[in-house]
Amino acid sequence: MKMSRAIVYAVLSTGVALAQSSSSGSNTAPTPPTPAQQAAQLVTQLTTLLDLTAAQQATATTLFTTEFTTLASLRTSQQTAQTALQTAITSDTISGITSAATTIGNLTQQQVVARATADADFYAQLTSDQQTKYTTLKLGGLGGPGRGPGGGPGGGPGGPPPGGPGSAALAGR
Repeated sequence: MKMSRAIVYAVLSTGVALAQSSSSGSNTAPTPPTPAQQAAQLVTQLTTLLDLTAAQQATATTLFTTEFTTLASLRTSQQTAQTALQTAITSDTISGITSAATTIGNLTQQQVVARATADADFYAQLTSDQQTKYTTLKLGGLGGPGRGPGGGPGGGPGGPPPGGPGSAALAGR
């Protein structure tokens, strides 16, 4: 079990290191990876960890690209809803707070569904040995497809909404 964790963390650390851009002192933020790039990186990691076949890789790439595309859209909507919530709070508008909270709840539900659907579809295509390894990896900290330890890579899907509680501490998962 400890060896599996070490492997998972090594693979995830490598992915994070490769995803970081060397900006040569510039103050511009690096361009985030596209959903297709995120999916390709995840499939590469899962192929290494689970010995996926070419057919499994192709299916996983499609599943995770769809998931990451959906999550990117939901993140944008989530940011808008968070801004609306902050505006309602500062103007002490209960109806605005209620409306924004409802929107945030609905968007969170859609994120959970997108992740769980991709995870279930991916899991269903694995052999029983791969399923056992995958379950062990998730329990050891992998966090599921598209999500690093704790639920989300680099401030991406799975973390708290932007501007939400703890966002300052998470800036920079």
